[in-house]
Amino acid sequence: MTFPSILHRLPVVRGKLSENVPLAPYTWLRVGGVAQVLFMPKDTADLALFLAGTPLDIPVQVLGAASNTLVRDGGVPGVTIRLGPVFAEIKQYDDFYISAGAACLDAKLAKVAGAYSIGGLEFYSGIPGTIGGALRMNAGCYGSETKDVLFEVIALDRRGRQQLMTVEEMEYSYRNSKAPMDLIFTEALFKGYERHPELIFTDMARIKEDREKSQPIRAKTGGSTFKNPDPKQSNGRGAWQLICDAGGRGHKIGGALMSDKHCNFMINDKQASAADLELLGETIRKKVKESQGVDLEWEIRRIGLKSPYHAGQGHD
Repeated sequence: MTFPSILHRLPVVRGKLSENVPLAPYTWLRVGGVAQVLFMPKDTADLALFLAGTPLDIPVQVLGAASNTLVRDGGVPGVTIRLGPVFAEIKQYDDFYISAGAACLDAKLAKVAGAYSIGGLEFYSGIPGTIGGALRMNAGCYGSETKDVLFEVIALDRRGRQQLMTVEEMEYSYRNSKAPMDLIFTEALFKGYERHPELIFTDMARIKEDREKSQPIRAKTGGSTFKNPDPKQSNGRGAWQLICDAGGRGHKIGGALMSDKHCNFMINDKQASAADLELLGETIRKKVKESQGVDLEWEIRRIGLKSPYHAGQGHD
């Protein structure tokens, strides 16, 4: 599927605007249709100018590392923004503050912080995404979350105006924030504490080893498919335990597979379509609901339009 041109409705920018760009190569699951327009801004000023001049009826969203994003087969209407290296800079400040651009990889921030003897951000070494995504979903692992180390966030709103938000204003909860969805994060400031680099890198090595043992990190996957439910609802069982108990481990639809290694990880096993993956996820949700009465909530973000051939599959 291709989209009609909307370039004539978009402002002149210094960055790159491209039409009908396949998005699958940008995602970890390697599936999905095209972006109607893909915009790679030159810098923050270019992004602000673009947002200020783009009509509000044209959808705009950001695609980061896409480590937890499923792009549907019908493609993504409007403008998809991808932030380049200029948005990935890291700066170290006094008193164990460190900033990172939204396009900075989580693991890169953890390593740089460690080199500066800044502790507290080690858990980011186990998260395969960007800081922008971590800010949006309060990413975390191994007992730590973004809210534990975040100090403040810089973002642009839909009209290109800069916004400064404290961690309290983000109103974080488990894998969620209440920041307006039209905000595009550009930078964040974190507060760590003094720690010897040797201890930091030892912990990060342990995190890497744990991930390699327990997760299919070398497969085409999107990370955790579902959020862990409220322990009161699930009798203390995590999403993977519920899926396993429902017989979901190794379940397959088309080229999509629930991992045998970690059954909360969905894998593009053999040329899966986005429809295969979404239907697999919805089938697992149904199995868990019917067998254990628990509603699993998607952690993988699903964007775009379903293919006309699969329009009845999955739920928004």
